[in-house]
Amino acid sequence: MRVKAKIKGDVVKVKCMAKHPMMTYDIAKKKTGSRDNANFITHWDGKVNGKTVFDASTSQFLSKNPIIKYEFKAAGFKKGDKLVMSWVDLKGKTKTKKATIK
Repeated sequence: MRVKAKIKGDVVKVKCMAKHPMMTYDIAKKKTGSRDNANFITHWDGKVNGKTVFDASTSQFLSKNPIIKYEFKAAGFKKGDKLVMSWVDLKGKTKTKKATIK
């Protein structure tokens, strides 16, 4: 996973790319004959200094290796603070990445 966070004025802009195959139920059924092999990211979370700044539940609509972009107000945050992004997929696998706000 790659994460970039940058302050511009009073807003922090974040860009996150996750490496994940994002196999939908339909693709799993075509490839393996069973929908049980589907696997995609179901939840995203972003925190700065322990405070949640991004929280999203997702489904199989995201493409392979999805890119998530979002913004939040920089009030209370500054350059050098640590952003922690994480995701969880349908099989329970998690991935976490830290980035410094620039």
